[in-house]
Parts: sequence; C-alpha cells; structure tokens
Amino acid sequence: MRLNEEGLKNRQEWEAAGYALPQYDRQAVKKKTEEAPFWIHFGAGNIFRAFQANVVQNLLNDGVLDRGLIAAEGFDGEIVEKLYRPHDSYSVLVTLKADGTVEKTVVGSVVEALVADPAKEEDFSRLREIFRQPSLQMATFTITEKGYSLKNAAGEYLDAVAADMEAGPEKPVSYIGKVSSLLYERFLAGELPIAMVSMDNCSHNGDKLCAAISAYAETWDKKGLVKEGFAAYVSGKKVSFPWTMIDKITPRPDETVKGILLNDGIEDLDQIVTSKKTYAAPFVNAEECEYLVIEDDFPNGREALEKGGLIFTDRETVDKVEKMKVCTCLNPLHTTLAVFGCLLGYDLISKEMKDPVLKKLVEIIGHEEGMPVVVDPGIIRPEKFLDEVLNVRIPNPFMPDTPQRIATDTSQKLAIRFGETIKAYMASDKLDVKNLKRIPLVFAGWLRYLMGINDKGEKFELSPDPMLPTLCAVMEQVKLGESFDAEKILKPVLSDEKIFGVDLYKAGLADDVIKYFTEMNAGPGAVEAVLKKYTA
Repeated sequence: MRLNEEGLKNRQEWEAAGYALPQYDRQAVKKKTEEAPFWIHFGAGNIFRAFQANVVQNLLNDGVLDRGLIAAEGFDGEIVEKLYRPHDSYSVLVTLKADGTVEKTVVGSVVEALVADPAKEEDFSRLREIFRQPSLQMATFTITEKGYSLKNAAGEYLDAVAADMEAGPEKPVSYIGKVSSLLYERFLAGELPIAMVSMDNCSHNGDKLCAAISAYAETWDKKGLVKEGFAAYVSGKKVSFPWTMIDKITPRPDETVKGILLNDGIEDLDQIVTSKKTYAAPFVNAEECEYLVIEDDFPNGREALEKGGLIFTDRETVDKVEKMKVCTCLNPLHTTLAVFGCLLGYDLISKEMKDPVLKKLVEIIGHEEGMPVVVDPGIIRPEKFLDEVLNVRIPNPFMPDTPQRIATDTSQKLAIRFGETIKAYMASDKLDVKNLKRIPLVFAGWLRYLMGINDKGEKFELSPDPMLPTLCAVMEQVKLGESFDAEKILKPVLSDEKIFGVDLYKAGLADDVIKYFTEMNAGPGAVEAVLKKYTA
C-alpha cells in the first residue's frame, strides 16, 4: 500500500485496513482549484494537515465544497519537496482518542503544494498567478508566532528583512517579505479583496500579521519600490486581518503510530528531518478535540466553512475565547508541565498528569489563579473547556506529546500565557496580585530549567528558543547547590516586560520568584521538594 495516486487506486485494500478515503473526484477538484483557487495556506506543517486540511476534506466529502486547498511553504521548502510531492500531497491523519481507539483517514484535500521561494521560479510564478486570481478569498497561516517577528532582541531588523526592505518585492528572502510580495501582485491585479488570516496560536494573531505586512508595504511605498497606494491597499477595507483562536494538539510523528500504519501494510512512512530541523512524516498523529474560532471579516466572501465545524463570530468574542484558552485554560498549563517535565525527566505530558503534585499544580493555576479573570465568551463555556483539558486532553495516554516540544520558544510565550492574568489581577479592585503563588513558581521553574541541569543534577538539552543565548548567559552565573547574588543576577530577567508581560518587581511578584528559585537551586532533588512544599 503506497500513499500516492497510484497506490490509492486499490480502494478496497485501504478500506479493508480501516482507512476512511476521500469520497470525491480528486482530479475534478484539482482542476477546479487550479482554475479558481479560493484558499491558500502558508505553513505546510502538522497542524494544517491534521486540522484545516481535514475540515476541507469533510466538506468535499459532503459536497459543500468542490475545490480544495493549496499549500505553500515559505520557511522549509524541503517539506514540500520531500514529503508532499512524493505522496501526491496525500497524508494520513491518525486521530488518537482518549478511550484508546484510533481513527485513520487518508486526507486528499490538498491538491497543490508549492515552495514559496523566488529561487524556485516555477513555484513562485505559480504563487503570483494564484494571488492574481479574483476567486481567491483567503490566505491563511500557521507559521508560528516567531514567523511574524521582523526584528531581533536588540530591536534591529533581521538581516533577511532588512535586505527585503531595501530591495523591494521582486525577489524577497524573508517569509513575510515573500507574502507581502505576493499581496502586491494582488494589488497590481486590480486591488482585489482578500482576507489574510493568521491561524497561529498567539494572541491577536491578525494584528501581528497585519503589522508585519504593513511594515513592508509602508517601507516599499516610501522608497518608491512599489506602485503608489500599496500601503493604503494593505491598510484599507479590501484587505482584512481577522483574529482567530486555534486549538488542536498535533505532536511530532510518533513511532508507535508509525508501527500501526506499517502493520497495516503502508510503505514509505519514514519521518524526515529537514536541514532546518523540521520533523515531519507522511502521517500526522493528533488528538480528537479541535477548535477554530474566526472573526467573520472576509472582503471577498467565504465558503460555508462553518458546516465543517469552524466557528465564525465577531472580534470581541474571538478575543474572549483566545484569552480563555491561551491565558488560562490550556496554554499556561502546557507550559507549566513542559518546564517541570523537562526538569523532572518526563518524556510525555500525559505521564506528568499521573504525578499528584504536578496534577494539583495545573489544577490550581487553572481553576484558582486563572479562572477568576476569565470572561465567558458565550460560545464555549470556560469551566467545561478547562475540565476537558485537565481530565481528557492532557492526560490522554495515547497522545505522544512531549514536554520538550512544548518547551520550545517559552520566552516568547510567558507574556501571554501568564502575563495577561497578572495584568488582570493588577487592574482589578477585587483581586490581589500577591495571591498569585503558583504562577511565580512556574517562572522560578523556568529559570531553573534555563540552567540546563535537571533535578538529578544531570545536563540536558534545552529546547529551541530565540532568547537562549541571552538568557543562558545570565543563568550560567548560577551554579547548582552554590550560593549566589539572586537580586543582582536575576533582576535583568525578572524586570523584562517583553518576557513576562510585566515588570515582576512592579507587579510585586519578583521576591516570590527569587525565593522559589533559590530553594530549587539548593541541589539535586530540590525542584521536586519545592513543588511538594508549595503545591500541598
């Protein structure tokens, strides 16, 4: 059984092995999509293949849609060349349910995959053509939060960004430079309307995308590198940047899942690790739960995607849902487990939930410290969502999600995942920020994590994070088991609003963080002892 057009001709064999197959004429869908594309997605990774692509697949199966998706990859073109093309853009979605059952689906809704790189002339020419099409309603993105960052920690434009700002839209090399160049094609084609929709897991994601593209448009406009009016087009009513909230856990491809598929007879399932350290495979393993809430702002119209389970609403409601999830009910709990999981030697998030201390810690952070500042969005009840997270989703033993994966880019996440709660307490006349005791415990744990030494006193590899060089330079001044000047060493970090969303000294939480960290640094076993002491 081969995962490609030829191999899927033997439908009986696949269905006998328990696979749900596309129920539409894929070649007809492909032809209509090429002629009149309606949705292009940037970021051809796991969450896109597990979520958006499957939603479109279901709508194609139901006859709601007659066109499919186009995938574009602007960061790591090897994904397209080594994963999509050898399999004719098919993938296998393996849904891992908490009751231990597995659903296997061959997803064929992606009918074209392209490398977003002007060096790949044929691909980029096709992308320009797509953006000139009046039928195109939206370009969506899952490129991670750092994909929208144009500047380094010093506030200077990244080299690729600076080069594109000077050179203009002809042959961009930065990710958002490429996107801005393609949007400029749409401007030249008659200022055609489009929704530019970030679906990344970050606060007010539409604003981040808007700010990044606007920076290019305004600079190019001022320098005379584009036709006059491009910046006005980007900021006007013909181009929208809706806010969204996305929620679905899609860990790296798991060997156990691979074993299931190999046992079914599928060939060529090896995971690829690209030169840019992207982990991908012809299959995606994911949890069953999924939410995608979208601000309903589409200047060129949209298809009836709500029939596939997507929720369209107003910006205010998206904001409430996003804050509920990102600031209280899921993301902070994940980060808590990621930090302490790395320190305590766990290899799965689900295993941490069997530790009564860690389980109690995330329950307190969610129910007691976070929930008082949550605003009910009306479309998803916060208490029900949190209970599902704590009792079904995170403990799911069949979800191969690791603390190490979730610990990636923690410095970019703390300001939203915890900082917003701190700000809400500070602004409240009914809540006292000094009652927050477990959130500072997480901050202390993160500082202890940055030492790169686990609770046994052994070295471990830190997950990727753009601030590691700066932060590790600070934390290497602290030696496990030795006394140190906590105020002098830690103050530059604890007072950094970019990291925590607030200056922890001004918030009145720095002393707690220093106290917890000092106790955690006492020696091997101290992290576990501190958790027991303060989570009882």
